[in-house]
Amino acid sequence: MTLPAALATEFCRLVGVQYPVVQTGMGWVSGAKLTAATAQAGGLGILASATMTLPELRTAIASVTAATDRPFGVNLRTDSPDVEDRVRLIIESGVKVASFAQAPGRETIARLKDAGVVTMPTIGARRHAEKVAEWGVDAIIAQGREGGGHTGAVPTSLLIPQCVDAVDIPVIAAGGFFDGRGLVAALAWGAAGIAMGTRFLLTSDSEVPDPIKARYLQASVTDTVVTKAIDGYPQRVIRTEMVDDLESSTLTRLPKAVLNALRFSRLTGTSKRDLVREGLAMRSNQGLTWAQLAMAANAPMLTRASMVEGRMDVGILPTGQGVGVIDTLPSAADVVSSIMEQASGVLARLTGVETRSLEP
Repeated sequence: MTLPAALATEFCRLVGVQYPVVQTGMGWVSGAKLTAATAQAGGLGILASATMTLPELRTAIASVTAATDRPFGVNLRTDSPDVEDRVRLIIESGVKVASFAQAPGRETIARLKDAGVVTMPTIGARRHAEKVAEWGVDAIIAQGREGGGHTGAVPTSLLIPQCVDAVDIPVIAAGGFFDGRGLVAALAWGAAGIAMGTRFLLTSDSEVPDPIKARYLQASVTDTVVTKAIDGYPQRVIRTEMVDDLESSTLTRLPKAVLNALRFSRLTGTSKRDLVREGLAMRSNQGLTWAQLAMAANAPMLTRASMVEGRMDVGILPTGQGVGVIDTLPSAADVVSSIMEQASGVLARLTGVETRSLEP
């Protein structure tokens, strides 16, 4: 595919990918198959490691490496008890990008940079972009209000220009993107690419159960809600009976959350001691109440119920507002190629329009 020079961005050169398109690290969704398919298509696929044990992450990295020789990334939680072991694994495995849902510390950033790994946290406010840039990260994903899962309050159209003006590293725009027109818009705001979660979740390479995908495809742009009832933080999900129950039920939420948190610890290999220690740290550092803390520990189980087990009755459906304009399940390769082709066409139209005087 011959592309306009504008689509070969600084981010492409930094990471070594063909196209400035990122598939985000969605828990329980971004496994080896989807990540490898995105990478092979020329974008940056990112494995979601927070919902994997360390041995599972090792296996997933090996699977992606066996499927493609192109760059990919791994998403990490900085508050994971074994985060240093995961960082070591990423370095030893030759993973190109380490992305973070929370800001990594200076020491972690320096360790990764010294090993040649690109560090790229996700942020939702200009001040956060400034802080992590000062710490030495290589790029950022700036997610606006339209994005899925945990999201901030600033719309994408305002957040991206703010961040681009604030830092001198590549900014990847996230929140509401689904096609080539969005990529051109992001470039116009000064971004170096786009990141998408929902669009890649709704592909044939995503291993989310078909009934769950069907429910996503039914949603409109007004069928989502941002709620704090899941884990105490604003999170965009499809509005379901389960979400309505969580928002209205305050008496039964805590005991159910504790039981599900214990289930999650068994699935991920996290000891009860580490779970309690992590919880205490979250409560201290993030100011959570005990009820919010229990829900935060429970949230991965709610997502797993839908994304892995296919149960909408007890699961949640994290999503961006872009879900309302998606009605197909193409391959990841088709998503990437169609975005680049459409972006090329939009740029040709914009640059090829004959100019005329505005004077009467």
